[in-house]
Amino acid sequence: MLFERAPVKRLLPMMLGALISLAANTAAQADATLDKIEQRHVVVVGVLLSGGPFGGIDPATQKPRGLNVELAQELGRQLGAEVQLVPVLPANRVQFLQQGKVDLLIANMEWTAERGEILGFVPTPFYRVGGTAAVLKDSKITRWEDLKGQPVCTSQGSSYVKPLTELGAELKAFKSSSESLLALRGNNCVAAVHDATLINPLIADNTEWQGYRAISPELNPAPSVIWTRRGESDIQAKLDPIVKELHRSGWLIEAQTRNHITPASPALVELQKQFQVNGA
Repeated sequence: MLFERAPVKRLLPMMLGALISLAANTAAQADATLDKIEQRHVVVVGVLLSGGPFGGIDPATQKPRGLNVELAQELGRQLGAEVQLVPVLPANRVQFLQQGKVDLLIANMEWTAERGEILGFVPTPFYRVGGTAAVLKDSKITRWEDLKGQPVCTSQGSSYVKPLTELGAELKAFKSSSESLLALRGNNCVAAVHDATLINPLIADNTEWQGYRAISPELNPAPSVIWTRRGESDIQAKLDPIVKELHRSGWLIEAQTRNHITPASPALVELQKQFQVNGA
């Protein structure tokens, strides 16, 4: 079946192997980012704050919250650096990193081979997520193949653009997931495709979305990584053991729970076991 998910135990070694191999092939050269962080004791991290458990604004405090925000803060703590968060959008996050407006990206941007060609990344992924589609409950759409020839909303720069195009969907790409979801509610498309960790809690917990349901299985599941500029091997080497230790200690599983992320990622459990056995 086209989107059948491989067993996590079998998939993780291949996933990690591919990432580590690609990172090793990146030009091994000293980079200025780690030096700047250590000299100024500040790390600037681009994050998505468009809503959902990975990144949003707490309505009570008006402060950023979410797993990506917590991860950025934890990396800053272990680097001995103050964390400056810079809000980014799917449409501009790559440019912000390439232009030096941020040091790192932790912005709901999963690894793909195409992205790995233009950016650098920390080899060990911190999460794994796929997409789902929000559709009306009475919609005749029950499979991904049913989106062929249909107007579908998503975000500009989304990793789901390519598989949706291959399915024959007529894409309407917006600057943010919020705009895409509003377009769905305005009947400008038959489905909105975003990370399952955004769509599923929205449908389950928000009364305004009671008339919608999600499509499964997840579309194009892929590892979430911390992005750097291409060739920045120093900062990658500094952060990789930190991410491994966050898996081994269970910090990432606890952060997932704190942020009410559903469905829970089985990849986190497998990665924790792997690093507990092998050591971080």
